[in-house]
Amino acid sequence: MKPYKGGVRHDYKESYTSTPAARERHWSWFALGLALPLVTLSLLLISERNESKVPAAAELDAAVPQSPQQPHPLQEIVPKHEPLQAAGAEPLVSAETLAARVMLELPPLSQTVRAALGSAVDLVVQKGDTLERMFRRTGLDLTDLAAMVRLDDVAEHLRLLKPGDRIRVTHDQGRVLSLIRELDPIRLLAISRMDSGFSARTIERPVERRLATAHGTIERSLFEAGMQAGISDSVTMNMAGIFQWDIDFIQDVRVGDTFTVMYEEIWRDGTKIGHGPIIAAEFVNRGRSFRAARYEPPEGNADYFTPEGRSVRKAFVRAPVDFSRISSNFNLNRRHPVLNTIRAHRGVDYAAPTGTPVKAAGDGKIRFRGVNGGYGNAVIIEHGGNITTLYAHLSRFGKHREGSRVRQGDIIGYVGQSGLATGPHLHYEYRVAGAHRNPRTVTLPPADPVPAEYRADFEAKSQELWQQLEFHSGAQYATASE
Repeated sequence: MKPYKGGVRHDYKESYTSTPAARERHWSWFALGLALPLVTLSLLLISERNESKVPAAAELDAAVPQSPQQPHPLQEIVPKHEPLQAAGAEPLVSAETLAARVMLELPPLSQTVRAALGSAVDLVVQKGDTLERMFRRTGLDLTDLAAMVRLDDVAEHLRLLKPGDRIRVTHDQGRVLSLIRELDPIRLLAISRMDSGFSARTIERPVERRLATAHGTIERSLFEAGMQAGISDSVTMNMAGIFQWDIDFIQDVRVGDTFTVMYEEIWRDGTKIGHGPIIAAEFVNRGRSFRAARYEPPEGNADYFTPEGRSVRKAFVRAPVDFSRISSNFNLNRRHPVLNTIRAHRGVDYAAPTGTPVKAAGDGKIRFRGVNGGYGNAVIIEHGGNITTLYAHLSRFGKHREGSRVRQGDIIGYVGQSGLATGPHLHYEYRVAGAHRNPRTVTLPPADPVPAEYRADFEAKSQELWQQLEFHSGAQYATASE
């Protein structure tokens, strides 16, 4: 064959001479092409063998050493004696387990735990949020929410939300398995899916209760003295509430008055999270001592009693409204501010902002509710012992109708200035057999004392409390005198 000399070719065929060197090159390329697939196949086989030796996620978690303070999360949430169950007849994890271990204070769940329990989401309440809105936002089943709200004593806890509240929900693709909400530092609401629907219960977390004692002397105000004694405003308020039937804490407190209060502090995991009830207290007002101790009879509710076993409560409160000042006292010779004539003022006027709740001074039955001449909007309550109380100049009434029974503290109306009134205030009258008495000084009938059958039990339990009050108040007096 003649060699190609140039020009346009149309057969596109290379001409070559088959030499030994060329044949050697061809065999090399052929061997390389055959070896590449074999090497790739070998690498795949090796990769499969190595991958079979890689531990699962749970094995990896278990292999990581855990410190005593941070136990393995899966052990923390699901104990060994409580195996996981598939979603179906029984709860995936019991309410007790979730409430005790999937607490709101725990950090976010690990992937291992999420795989075991299903998906978990923490709903954090924002301003204006409702649980329905949060369920829609996170894709949770609204039908499940409706079913949970229908449970007894649950609706209020799921509807009353405030910004910052946290609710933990575990679910399976939106199908709710459980819901945990912290009601207070001690109690949790735990809802779990059951065969027949949802089941709810309130669970108390274990806490430690410690007895604390504080002593204070009033130099400027009761709350300032409480703060200097190291107690919160709520403890100060509770102490004032115990003695409110004997002491008017707006008008009667004087510089130099002293108090001693013994109360419970609530601790969890070494941190103080709040306080419990007052166990015993003493208030010395103008040199007169008032003492009270908390006692809960075997049958009945806890209450406060004097060392003699009398209830510190009275059948009536002195002031049935939270007032800022007394604008007019009981005075049979007072000149009326509107009529400008001498006209007896047969009650006490408590100045307070319009809309301040007015409460029933004692248990009784509403005998009148409506407009009553110069009294304006008024309520008259009939009590036992031929006693009636009147509440006048109301801006509006409470929910209790004429003829209905009320208990001490029930809201019966709101402060206003209806009728002959120059400003918002409550005009309050106390009558015995139709005769007016000064509400601030009249002797109030007592509440029931410690039942006779529990008197020995009360004395045995309260004796040490009186001794501790005596010791602490005496020790503080000695310190102040030195």
